[in-house]
Amino acid sequence: MILETKNIEFSHTEERSFSYPDIQLESSGQLLILGKSGTGKTTLLHILCGLLKPKQGHVLIDGTNIFSLESSQIDKFRGKNIGIVFQQAHLLKSLTVEENLKSALFFSQKKESTEEIYKLVEQLGLQQFIKKNVGKLSVGEQQRVAIARALIHKPKILFADEPTSSLDDENTANVVQLLKEQTAKFQTSLVIVTHDFRLKSLFSSHIQL
Repeated sequence: MILETKNIEFSHTEERSFSYPDIQLESSGQLLILGKSGTGKTTLLHILCGLLKPKQGHVLIDGTNIFSLESSQIDKFRGKNIGIVFQQAHLLKSLTVEENLKSALFFSQKKESTEEIYKLVEQLGLQQFIKKNVGKLSVGEQQRVAIARALIHKPKILFADEPTSSLDDENTANVVQLLKEQTAKFQTSLVIVTHDFRLKSLFSSHIQL
């Protein structure tokens, strides 16, 4: 089991609290977490990634209870085992595509050859931009760089936050297919958190908040 949660609860205030359904996801599995605005989707994503500690409950990733770790240990664990694609691409726009990928490897403390970096870039159709500053790329191209950066260290699980929220139907299907294909190549589990109910038909396993 790559991801397992139990009795997760979180409170922003006394008036705004969330109780989440338990999750079980097998290795190399794919899961869609759906919810309308205000259902606590992003809060859940941050909890699953170890960025936010729940009021109660536990999150196991590959058998490790992440909230039993010290804060610095959680950071190291996340760097080695978790990939995240945020809704807004958190890229270093003054750096090139290649430099962004190498910086992600530095923080994950993993080493990949330049050949492997170029291979991933080619798979994502970014080879012509490898030496180009990210700030000069289109939003769609930056999103592909964000996916590459999330996968470059071969994480055990990838979380994607609202990856299709501003896309039309054709590009929505393309991005989902891209995420599925790339995570399958790395045998990485995929969890997408979104309010986009168009994705429901594209996943056999889903949870609705």
